[in-house]
Amino acid sequence: MRELLDHRAHGERLRDLWMGLCWVAPVAGLAGSASALFLWSLDRVTQWRFEHPALLYLLPMAGVLIVLLYQRWGGRSDRGTNLILEEIHQPGGGVPLRMAPLVLLTTLMTHLFGGSAGREGTAIQMGGGLAGGFIGSCRVPERHRRMLLMAGVAAGFGSVFGTPLAGAVFALEVLAIGRMRYEHLLPCLWAGLLGDLACSVWGVHHTAYHIVVPDLPGGHLNLLLLAKAALAGVLFGWTSLLFSETTHELGRQWKRWIPQPWLRPVVGGVIVILLTWILGTRSYLGLGVTSPDPGAVTILSSFEAGGATPWSWWWKLIFTAVTLSSGFKGGEVTPLFFIGAALGNALSGPLGVPPDLFAGLGFVAVFAGASNTPLACTLMGIELFGSEHAAYLAVACFVAYQFSGHTGIYGSQRVATPKANAEGPASDQTLSEWRKRPDSRSRDPG
Repeated sequence: MRELLDHRAHGERLRDLWMGLCWVAPVAGLAGSASALFLWSLDRVTQWRFEHPALLYLLPMAGVLIVLLYQRWGGRSDRGTNLILEEIHQPGGGVPLRMAPLVLLTTLMTHLFGGSAGREGTAIQMGGGLAGGFIGSCRVPERHRRMLLMAGVAAGFGSVFGTPLAGAVFALEVLAIGRMRYEHLLPCLWAGLLGDLACSVWGVHHTAYHIVVPDLPGGHLNLLLLAKAALAGVLFGWTSLLFSETTHELGRQWKRWIPQPWLRPVVGGVIVILLTWILGTRSYLGLGVTSPDPGAVTILSSFEAGGATPWSWWWKLIFTAVTLSSGFKGGEVTPLFFIGAALGNALSGPLGVPPDLFAGLGFVAVFAGASNTPLACTLMGIELFGSEHAAYLAVACFVAYQFSGHTGIYGSQRVATPKANAEGPASDQTLSEWRKRPDSRSRDPG
């Protein structure tokens, strides 16, 4: 009762919240507008690549230019999303504004010439870079700086996928495994909503995915189907672990065997070209959402029976790991959507389940395991596919998270609470620090 009557405390909270929301609004608007520009540009360069297939053969040269751009102007920006997470955890030198235009330009170059990459990393880095620039130019009070960086992440993620609620929770959940920073819940929600609104104001539309509600005994919640979703979740989690470890290990091997940074994307680009020749398909280049080739495997085709081969998920994993580990820019998430949807499609036959439903489960669950954000991914699935599938989405995401081990696509993510009672990383140890231990893999409970 005393707290209820403490008008001064309530006034201070309201004033602090109001000031925080006022700081967030311009950052979210800028991040959403940047996502709109990025998505529009990405559509254009993807269409150019479809119309001019020979652009693929310039991929190695594009990689050299990307490396030189970052060597000349990148500075700390080359740390990408990990730099933003580090600055949120422990503010230091700040996130440079030049991160935003650099990652935009270099991601578009990667996609124009056929590299297999995504878009979430670009949106997050643009949001973080714009937030960092705003903090520096407007002399934002220190107590609001961490909040603004998180808001930039929420706005960037929410706007680039059209999932504002997932963007808000992602910004809270991605910082540390097993812990969320609820003190910035409202600003991140505000940022996710405003960022998505700003993106839509520019007339940018997101891909629509559809899952038909299965006609099952007992209504929409079927225990047998839940059990199959859990079993698939185990495989989705192992696939997340495989993707993360393959990408990180390839990155280490590039540095070990090719000391010249500019030469790594040359070799990586040649490998992508050779794999494309060997497989006789361009299904695994670029985003992989759509394709002008009616016989190609895409994310959308994976929601249809027979829309993916049993090994489509594996080839997309290899193409993406080679592209990103060798120095090209872009995110991991859309390729993870492809990997998960194709794997879910492949599992639908043996498990005797609807292919569209399990493609949707894989779509979000593989990302949940790779990013260690099961709550955000469950919300993303609900926003994209509908609330009627919430139980199956949650089961797949939570199980995938548990079975992906202490690994992930963001090396600066910290471990607040290990995933199992067995020995795991120390409190607040980063995934990169845990990975460097010689016995880390053997002790990882995942």
